[in-house]
Amino acid sequence: MKDKTLNHRERLEKVISGEIPDRIPISFWRHFPVDDQTPEGLAKAVIEYQTLFDFDFVKITPSSSFCLQDWGVKDTWNGNPEGTRDYGAPIIALPGDFTKIYQLNPNKGYLGKQLDCIRIIKDQISGSTPIIQTIFSPLSQIKNLVGKNKLGIFIRLYPDEIKEILKIISVTTIQFILECIKLKIDGIFYAVQQAQYNILSKAEFLEFGKSFDLEILSFLNPFWLNLLHIHGSDIMFNDLLDYPVQVINWHDRETRPNLGEARSFTPKVFCGGISQVNTMVLGNKEKIKNEILDSIRLTNSKRFILGTGCVLPVTTPQGNIRIARDLVDIIQRTG
Repeated sequence: MKDKTLNHRERLEKVISGEIPDRIPISFWRHFPVDDQTPEGLAKAVIEYQTLFDFDFVKITPSSSFCLQDWGVKDTWNGNPEGTRDYGAPIIALPGDFTKIYQLNPNKGYLGKQLDCIRIIKDQISGSTPIIQTIFSPLSQIKNLVGKNKLGIFIRLYPDEIKEILKIISVTTIQFILECIKLKIDGIFYAVQQAQYNILSKAEFLEFGKSFDLEILSFLNPFWLNLLHIHGSDIMFNDLLDYPVQVINWHDRETRPNLGEARSFTPKVFCGGISQVNTMVLGNKEKIKNEILDSIRLTNSKRFILGTGCVLPVTTPQGNIRIARDLVDIIQRTG
């Protein structure tokens, strides 16, 4: 006998506990370029998006510079289809620039503005709909301070200095998370971007990435819905399985492991199953349905949230989002 219709929180709680809910949970998230430059603009865009599609959780997706602008980072919107912004000259270009990075007050500047954004969203989204805030790992942050193509070079040339900056970033990030806990949101979307063999060696990632990640993630115990995003291709999937989160998200349609392979490695909840470009941007109803059904087959509908491997491009047709959102109800009703 199928469950009664559950609210969003109840549905996700069942999934995390290993039970099969009334239907597969679903959530897609995206950037909101231009709107994301003010707390009010981003909050309004996120709320309208959730009102339109009624996803099972709301992921707040600020521009990646929200945690860097108080250190002087400049970025611009140049039309990237993912909604991301392009960075200007690196803040750290020479060893003498390391002193530019200092611990930030999370209640001031751009970090404080992001807390304001959370407050607005929290005030207007139903309490039965979980809200999670995006947090970028220290390596993901420092990448945009030194220039994304120079991270490996700086790590190899100035390892001690880079570690000191990573410590400062970690403390600032932890202080911001503590403020998020006070706002009583439901979890953190923790984005790791450098656990890719084409960026760093495994030893480099473990030393300069994972060690700092685990310290930050140790502060997430008050939350119940924490999601790890492993970005990119050729990822170090197995090396992140001990991260203390409930949900893992990665580009499962573009890189290994696929959902079925990953299930043999961990019992954690997976979020994914649909290609964000090939299916959600370029596909049609048949392609979307086939990928949903394939994801159900690979996961047996257990410990699974339907989503994409990363942000939906801003060019995604609303009709395709609606198709995916409606299909999870239809597929459930028809068994």
